[in-house]
Amino acid sequence: MVSDSGSEEETYSLMFSSLRHPARRKILRMLYEKTMTFSQMLEELAIPSSHLTYHLENLGELVLKDKDGKYQLSSFGKASVAMMKGAEEVPNGKSSRFSNFPLRWKAIFAIFAIGIVLLASISYVEFSSMNNLTNSYNKLSADYDSVQAQNQQILSWSPSNNLATVIIKDVIQIDVSKYPQTILESNTAQIRTDLGGVIEEIFTYKIANTQSSFDLTLTFRNGHFWQFVLTQEEGYPNYPMIYTQPQSGDILQATRDLINRYKSVDNDTYLDQAAGLLAVSNETGIDQTLGNTKLSLSIFGANSEAMLMYTENGTDFKAKSLHVVLANYVVTSFTDDWFLYNVGSTQVNVSQDQAILIAKNAAKTFSWNANGTQVTSFQILDNPISVIFYPHPKTGYLTLYPYWVVTLYLDKAYPGDVNQLSVGIWADTGKVEAITLGGQVNT
Repeated sequence: MVSDSGSEEETYSLMFSSLRHPARRKILRMLYEKTMTFSQMLEELAIPSSHLTYHLENLGELVLKDKDGKYQLSSFGKASVAMMKGAEEVPNGKSSRFSNFPLRWKAIFAIFAIGIVLLASISYVEFSSMNNLTNSYNKLSADYDSVQAQNQQILSWSPSNNLATVIIKDVIQIDVSKYPQTILESNTAQIRTDLGGVIEEIFTYKIANTQSSFDLTLTFRNGHFWQFVLTQEEGYPNYPMIYTQPQSGDILQATRDLINRYKSVDNDTYLDQAAGLLAVSNETGIDQTLGNTKLSLSIFGANSEAMLMYTENGTDFKAKSLHVVLANYVVTSFTDDWFLYNVGSTQVNVSQDQAILIAKNAAKTFSWNANGTQVTSFQILDNPISVIFYPHPKTGYLTLYPYWVVTLYLDKAYPGDVNQLSVGIWADTGKVEAITLGGQVNT
């Protein structure tokens, strides 16, 4: 068996870079306690969905998604949590005696302690890796040529740093001259099989000066800008970002300015209608529509969101959208999903009430296994019932169809700590696509 030291280096690098961000550490701790759905994590963390998506993508191999759509830790993720726990367990009752040691001995002790923690975590990873490699060696050998071909395809395509720089300087308007310590920390690429082979490249920057430091991530899909995410690095004073031009803290004006600047560097026709709608919009309390573009604003204090989504025949496709997030009146996230998705159908033949009825009927014959116990009998409450309309792909990876998600709540927690069922129903045909469990710890 041949070990891949480069792969190990990348694994450890991923582990340590993930532990640096407090949100990712919290996600790892949460998933160490129990598996969770995307919406459950979103509610627990109280952050925008685009930020949670960004953090999950950056956790990479530390987090897995099971067939029920719930997230859990991989062996590397468990090792990361073990390392965190080791680093956080400081002996009590000895602090006063330790504080009397000379500084040199404290430093030596700290290095020794860190070495023990790293050695323990690396040993855990190596043990888990050996088991995994033993079980999957034949498969990896068979897939080697295919992976090599994919890597060559990735390396042959890459949006230039110039395009990333244009987004940062001309669209977001960050004054990089005021951040002399700015560096490109990484530039990675991968083929997203879950998106039908979309090639995704991620630029990660550190933007810093003597007063503040920010993490900035730009993601491109098939050479097209997809997402910008800005976060302040932990431990630095909250100095505001410095821009080349004054930025509006009003969500409507900020979105209007941003889309106009984005349109100047991108010639997609959907941006013309988006800019036209923003030009005539003056209301923040109601949704507004122009052609196939609908504008929806959400304002909550210093934080706000704007979504320009595709709409047709009264059907809104939120997945096909332009999404702007302001936190403390600063643009922290900008996502363009519009170019990526197609619309397969706009026909909604199943109403919300009909979707609820279909979900209840489907749940009557549903069962699940929890630690060897087959659960076939349970009581569904008449209220509350949560219903969300969110079109997503059916037959193809990037073609959207109308879709209902009905969440039914149970009268108590059943084996597996299950207290709710989520039923996915195609709104054009009424067919039940999936039933997933909610609230479980182990199933």
